[in-house]
Amino acid sequence: MVRLGIIGIGNMGTGHAQNIMAGKTPEITLAAVADRRQSRRDWAGESLPGVPVFNEGAELIMSGLCDAVLIAVPHYQHPVLAKEAFAKGLHVLCEKPAGVYTNAVKEMNAAADKAGRTFGMMFNQRTNCVYRRMHEMVESGELGDLKRVNWIITDWYRTQIYYDSGDWRATWAGEGGGVLLNQCPHQLDLLQWICGLPKRVQAFCHEGKWHDIEVEDDVTAYLEFENGATGVFVTTTGDAPGTNRFELTGTRGKLVCEDDVLTFWRLKEDEREFCKSSKEGFAKPETEKIIVETDGENPQHVGVLNAFAANILRGEPLVADGREGIRGLTLSNALHLSGWLHKPVEIPFDEDLFEQELGKRRKNSRRKEGGDITFSTEGTY
Repeated sequence: MVRLGIIGIGNMGTGHAQNIMAGKTPEITLAAVADRRQSRRDWAGESLPGVPVFNEGAELIMSGLCDAVLIAVPHYQHPVLAKEAFAKGLHVLCEKPAGVYTNAVKEMNAAADKAGRTFGMMFNQRTNCVYRRMHEMVESGELGDLKRVNWIITDWYRTQIYYDSGDWRATWAGEGGGVLLNQCPHQLDLLQWICGLPKRVQAFCHEGKWHDIEVEDDVTAYLEFENGATGVFVTTTGDAPGTNRFELTGTRGKLVCEDDVLTFWRLKEDEREFCKSSKEGFAKPETEKIIVETDGENPQHVGVLNAFAANILRGEPLVADGREGIRGLTLSNALHLSGWLHKPVEIPFDEDLFEQELGKRRKNSRRKEGGDITFSTEGTY
């Protein structure tokens, strides 16, 4: 049995605690929780009977009550607390994103390597059968060589009270970014997991376009990949109704994920070969439409937690190794930097320049007062 401590009993931490208390993680027991807010400590005292409650994550880490911690606090603290936990010899499961900037996450990854403990990232969307199947089809070559990537993910609609619910939310100083860093780390991780990291990006990040916030809530980005494939990534928290359509085109067909259905338009012949050999100017390669079968499994956060425990206890595979968190964050940082500089950015990018530009925005960040509301996240992912 893994004794888990949860640091941060806000929107996400509350859901994790409830899943454990409901018996959905049979190899994990909730050993302790921590939160800086008195209201959340009061909630924990009432709702998590017998579970010790701490004011600070550092106190929980040093308590000796836990074998592992789940970090679910504002983003800047993710690497800080992870490094403290590794130094104490604890296993770490970190909520997304890995951090706000890659330099800090590199230090976290180095601490994980030194500690030799289990390190997982809460990339729960990797448990979704449709995304797992997409990954398999691209990796196996069934789609052929990648040509085009399009993801419009605009069903992140958020109201103003969501942003006003915490004094850290939607500020450069408190959160470090907007829709790219808060809502889209899962999609950016999936994009790089399935397609690989692009080599060049150009992004247009609109800050406070649809809400009274200082960070981006509307983004359109152009991507270029090493093999010549191109892509477009569009996201916002201001569209209602929104869309979630992930489309990949390869030389062997087109793959579309929408409404939890995966559809493959499979070409009878590789498009590149057909293009070169056809004697007809308007001919098109023969296509077969297939609804792709999956295993139907989509355990989400519980799946990540159970895999984390299984890795600690028996060395079984994680859903996502924590060190992989830097890849999606690399893409996020590059998109931000491109938007700030108003020009294309190569990957790898100048990480020190990113920190400098972020620092300017943190210095001028607005101070928000109040904001102590916790929402249920059930059904929002």
